[in-house]
Amino acid sequence: MNNNNSHGEEDQPNKESLDSGFNQTLKNVQGLLKGRNIPGKLLLTRRPDPLDDSGLQEQSPSYQRSFSQNDAGTSDDMNKTVEVGIRNTNNSDSNTTVNKPRSSTLKIENAANEVQNSQMGTRATDSARVTKFSRELSGQTVILERLRELSWSGVPPYMRPGVWRLLLGYAPSNSDRREGALRRKRVEYLDCVAQFYEIPDTERSADEISMLRQISVDCPRTVPDVAFFQQAQVQKSLARILYTWAIRHPASGYVQGINDLVTPFLVVFLSEYLEGSIDSWSLSDMPSEKISDIEADCYWCLSKLLDGMQDHYTFAQPGIQRLVFKLKELVRRIDEPVSRHMEDQGLEYLQFAFRWFNCLLIREIPFHLVNRLWDTYLAEGDALPDFLVYIFASFLLTWSDELQKLDFQEMVMFLQHLPTQNWTYQELETVLSRAYVWHSMFNKSPSHLAS
Repeated sequence: MNNNNSHGEEDQPNKESLDSGFNQTLKNVQGLLKGRNIPGKLLLTRRPDPLDDSGLQEQSPSYQRSFSQNDAGTSDDMNKTVEVGIRNTNNSDSNTTVNKPRSSTLKIENAANEVQNSQMGTRATDSARVTKFSRELSGQTVILERLRELSWSGVPPYMRPGVWRLLLGYAPSNSDRREGALRRKRVEYLDCVAQFYEIPDTERSADEISMLRQISVDCPRTVPDVAFFQQAQVQKSLARILYTWAIRHPASGYVQGINDLVTPFLVVFLSEYLEGSIDSWSLSDMPSEKISDIEADCYWCLSKLLDGMQDHYTFAQPGIQRLVFKLKELVRRIDEPVSRHMEDQGLEYLQFAFRWFNCLLIREIPFHLVNRLWDTYLAEGDALPDFLVYIFASFLLTWSDELQKLDFQEMVMFLQHLPTQNWTYQELETVLSRAYVWHSMFNKSPSHLAS
């Protein structure tokens, strides 16, 4: 990308030192994020030039993610502060620190602390966090910015159904309007099912018959390693949701992969009625009206989620192709050796990352971790597509050292069958923490990611 439209000639003598300083920062962060010791001082070098809208940055969320010590539930021996300096490399005095707003510095400092704190595992059920959620949800009107900030680091499981409805804008933030709004939406869903799904094939077009047939093939393939999804009633509910959604969204229709996106909603909303492990769940004794309510919630929440990424599922899926390109650029800047090795071997990012964006990693990690991952997804709101690039870069570079030892065929096989089957919340929290650190570094400096 040509930067001379905003900097002028005076910036050119400093480019070498700028790149050198920034690359050193990346090396420090790489060491931190690969499980090594956190450096005593993390220097984040930034250009002082005006921001543009190119590169990875599209639009920042309107709220700020934060990690507090109370949220993390850390012990004293884990509670170490990382000093963060932001240095202006265009200043002749290399020891001069640029005066930045304290909140900006704290965000990056807290993110670095979070890398350490992630080793404590999931924090969603810590008493301090439960208290904070209870306080936010108890008011007559929920402040969504605060709820997003809390939810980013995990939602207590028993609060998750209500929180997800709020985060997606399906349930009104005003508690007085909530019950009535949900009731109307559930009735509207049933009307759509009756109008579009519960009709004979003679009233469907050839394309609609073909689409319904594809859905009926894909439903049994959905999360095949979880027995719950093989139940006939579960697959019927999936089919009703997917077909109704596809008919009402003709710009994309049904696209393989959307079936996976329904599953977190189905499990979360069922958890309001079923107890214990999902392995013991059965819908056979559940009243049909409850099943219909759950389907409706899944349908509307899926619709809200996909409203923010419509071009991911339209013809040729251009939204996904655009994000795959951004992922490639981000990996190149963060970990040049593995990026160069993948390029030398002829590995295209679309060969593995397309499925990641299409199914939002549901097929790549154990299903019991998906809900925690989706807490962060939904907390991101409209900024989710952009932040996915950072999450997926963090996910990929978990195996940076391994990938550099593999040839093309071995990399393809490895990336299609990643060794995540024994992952716990700790590994997932580490991926999210890395993504947050990188987002904090690159979010305000898109020119660093331009070629």
